[in-house]
Amino acid sequence: MTFGEKVKKLRKDMKLTQGELGLKIGVTGRSIASYESGTSYPRYKETYDALAAVLGVDVNYLRTEEDAYMDEVGEKFGSRGQRQAAVILNDARRLFAGGELSDEDQLAFLMEMQQLFLDSKERAKKYTPRKFFRNPDT
Repeated sequence: MTFGEKVKKLRKDMKLTQGELGLKIGVTGRSIASYESGTSYPRYKETYDALAAVLGVDVNYLRTEEDAYMDEVGEKFGSRGQRQAAVILNDARRLFAGGELSDEDQLAFLMEMQQLFLDSKERAKKYTPRKFFRNPDT
């Protein structure tokens, strides 16, 4: 699940409107709507913390979208692509182990790395001989 899908599901499970959730964490209902639609993410660590507290989940649950990303990679590039993506994500986690970047910057970096990986795999497809495709008609 993506961040937005998690927020929406948890909010609905608690029978809160977007406006009510926004009031509880100090943002507008429009901000909650944009989180749920995936058009934006909270800018501050405190917003993630408040969301997690109100929704009754660990903040890391909200921040992690790895499952959805790995499913997307698997659908597009198979198990080899998933292994490559996992290596990139693990290396990025080790890069941040020292805590030099803020949580927001770490999240932004990881999301950008995920998109770069997908884009590079997509571009590499046009140079890959057809015999290596899972479906040769693609």
